[in-house]
Amino acid sequence: MAGAGTIGWLSKRTGVKIPTIRYYEQVGLLPEAERSEAGQRLYGHDEADRLAFIRHARELGFDLKAIRALLLLQDRPQQTCHEADAIARARLTEVEDRIAKLMALKTELERMVAACAHGSVADCKVIETLAAKNHTHGPLAEG
Repeated sequence: MAGAGTIGWLSKRTGVKIPTIRYYEQVGLLPEAERSEAGQRLYGHDEADRLAFIRHARELGFDLKAIRALLLLQDRPQQTCHEADAIARARLTEVEDRIAKLMALKTELERMVAACAHGSVADCKVIETLAAKNHTHGPLAEG
């Protein structure tokens, strides 16, 4: 294997920790590494590129199932990108949903802070709101 390096080399090159590399190999995202005569895993530039792809996909929040599908598509470059587009659109929808939930959370926290009297804990709206037994995950009731 030309340009082969150990798992340490691969880790330094890609910024992915060694246990994670082993895990990706175990679950089939990375092919099983060749071994040296001493039994060390050996990786080349192709594995480094594949691992960089996986790392970037993880940074974007894709789960392992989606990454596996994207890797399969990458391995068949003549195919249309319809499936890759669908995977990315699904992830975008997840992100948009999370943003909406975070915006609602922000609004609720802003109301709590605005309602705080800056007095004693007995009058603290933050503590009162958090202690409310019937409070669900919706916005605060005006009052």
